[in-house]
Amino acid sequence: MGHGGNVIDELVTDHREVEELFGKIEALPPGHQDRKAYADQVTMELVRHSVAEEQYLYPAVREHIPDGDALADRELEDHAKAEQIMKDLEGCDAGDADFDRLVGMLMAEIRSHIADEEGNLFPGLRAACPPEALDQLGDKVRQAKKTAPTRPHPAAPDKPPMNKLLAPGAGMVDRLRDAMSGRGKTD
Repeated sequence: MGHGGNVIDELVTDHREVEELFGKIEALPPGHQDRKAYADQVTMELVRHSVAEEQYLYPAVREHIPDGDALADRELEDHAKAEQIMKDLEGCDAGDADFDRLVGMLMAEIRSHIADEEGNLFPGLRAACPPEALDQLGDKVRQAKKTAPTRPHPAAPDKPPMNKLLAPGAGMVDRLRDAMSGRGKTD
């Protein structure tokens, strides 16, 4: 969750961590209880990552990349789909009939989103922004991830300024709930 470097390096590292968790889920047999713990970890990482992107990355895309509004809107649509899947997954145990279907949908959605960001959005941003601006965005994204929610909130605002105002409070409540329940922990 806070790796250093510019915004693109930070977010690509997040992508690799999520893919590693996907691999752990895929390596376990259906119904194995650790699949739920890894799915919770994936959700926690993805929500923090998405909130930080929505607060800082997509506004920068809108500002710096030609046709950035359309690009950012498409990314927000991807986030909304993934967030609803994560919300549905939140209520499932590893042995539930819907668990494997939802995890598969989440993996497909996130892998497609990552490919789009890394293949289109990030190269465009790198070309349009000076390195200092990318470094500053990296710092802002790392800071946002520290206070971001860890649970999906599909009805929450996904654009500034409201997302910047509400996310820290929701994040505090989510982290308290996680600590009390042990959510996202594997032995």
